[in-house]
Amino acid sequence: MVEGPIQKKNNLYAILDIETTGGKYNEEGITEIAIYRFDGHEIVDQFCSLVNPEKNIQPFVVNLTGINNKMLYNAPKFYEVAKRIIEITKNCIIVAHNAQFDNRILATEFDRLGYSFEKEIVCTVELSKKLLPDLPSYSLGKLVRSLGIPISDRHRAQGDAKATVELFKLLLEKDTKKEIISNIIRKDPKRQLEPKLLDIINTLPTTTGVYYIHRKNGKIIYVGKSKNIRKRIIQHFTNDNKKSKKIQLEVVSVSYEETGYDLIALLKESQEIKTLKPIFNQALKRNIFQSQLYSFYDDNGYLNLKIGKNIEQNSDKNVVTRFSNYQQAKNFLYKITEEFQLCQKLNHLEKSESTCFNYGLKTCNGACINKEKVTEYNLRVQNYIEKSSYQFDHMLIIDKGRFLDERSVILIENGIYKGYGFYSLNFQINTPEVLKSIIIPMENNRDTQHIIQSYLRKYKVQKIINLE
Repeated sequence: MVEGPIQKKNNLYAILDIETTGGKYNEEGITEIAIYRFDGHEIVDQFCSLVNPEKNIQPFVVNLTGINNKMLYNAPKFYEVAKRIIEITKNCIIVAHNAQFDNRILATEFDRLGYSFEKEIVCTVELSKKLLPDLPSYSLGKLVRSLGIPISDRHRAQGDAKATVELFKLLLEKDTKKEIISNIIRKDPKRQLEPKLLDIINTLPTTTGVYYIHRKNGKIIYVGKSKNIRKRIIQHFTNDNKKSKKIQLEVVSVSYEETGYDLIALLKESQEIKTLKPIFNQALKRNIFQSQLYSFYDDNGYLNLKIGKNIEQNSDKNVVTRFSNYQQAKNFLYKITEEFQLCQKLNHLEKSESTCFNYGLKTCNGACINKEKVTEYNLRVQNYIEKSSYQFDHMLIIDKGRFLDERSVILIENGIYKGYGFYSLNFQINTPEVLKSIIIPMENNRDTQHIIQSYLRKYKVQKIINLE
């Protein structure tokens, strides 16, 4: 890393590139980051580091970047480089090729640390399309090659970031009137808001919780949850989609309830929408989980898994888990079929009179043609079902509260969600009976069950107390 004096210029830019693990939207982790601090004329500081994302890298990303899990084993974790990132980007406009992606990744990582990372951004893809029209491609590699800009270590952060610096220099030269760059810079959205909306924003916290948007007569027109309430409301007030524009016209105030813990916010949001039925929460007034995965025994004794609609008359006893839509359910069923070496035919992913496709690949042991022992096959299905269920039928889920000296608690009894509460660490509450007495009763339904199960599968919690 090179350190250097930062020159005082009208504009400072942090030109960066980030490599990630790949995977689902908003679940990616950073594997490498490179940042060049640029004063409009030259690089005045730089930072580059591998980052341990604490999760596995998708195979296609390994092939693309050459970065593998072993390389990152001893790399610093994000929180260990976060301070340096804040320092080198201070008072800077973020510049990147596809800047919204890189900015979202950084903001997400900082959100997990409880820090609000908000910057103006410039996207060199958009800028290139305006200043250099009619080029065959605006992907970074093809673009810089067509402009005669050298690029090394393609798909590595340092190489891509350095090429972006040279590209940005060229674009600054092309923008002779300085008009396009001014229009592309994403100004702080708060500066563009009318005073009424700014006043509302200034009353809101940057903490996790549920928020309620009210119209003039006090009626709640929208309920949402966020890990950063203020940031989410700013998005509502600056988005130009149809729903956001209606909210901006009608809102007179925003109230909120801090939860500290994201799982409680998810549960409370779900219940409040069902109870209050706000006019702008149309999608969530209905059951938000439209498809379900259920199990049953076929005539040969094999335990089958099948996707169905939530309205189907299947008892809750054989429902394994639920999904927002059919495609999400189907993708998941393919995944667990592979993970647990199950049969696509018995999981109703394909219709066949004989063997399933996986049998030919030797990833199915022949349950589709009654070749595998029923007990052995069913055991693997049961292993998956148990993995998808609550860890205990009677338990307390303990995690962070709204304050440093507070903890949250969620109560499950007989596999049923009973509610949540908070308790102070200053009081020695050591018995489950006392903890149960502080619970705020909440409604148990299919949605709450899925929210809790899904959350526990994805995230670690501070403590689970078995009450059995």
